[in-house]
Amino acid sequence: YLRNGVQEYLVWQVFEQRLDWFCLQDGAYISLSPDEAGTVCSRVFPGLWLAVSDLLLGNMQQVLAVLQQGLGSTEHQQFVKKLAGQTQLE
Repeated sequence: YLRNGVQEYLVWQVFEQRLDWFCLQDGAYISLSPDEAGTVCSRVFPGLWLAVSDLLLGNMQQVLAVLQQGLGSTEHQQFVKKLAGQTQLE
């Protein structure tokens, strides 16, 4: 992943009922920990939020609700504007 410039990646270990989210930091991958609500937030894609415990339990309505909350966040709106500005420059 490092050689190809992957900034973040997920590993879903189905049998172990575990999901790990890794982020590239200072040339090495670190594991991101969920917050107190059990949500992991992308550092590369602002607004990409994943309710890990709900995903593992199969509570997809809550997974979607948390994702939609992230996509409605100020950080995501700023990210979208930044991407739109870069597209206009190209």
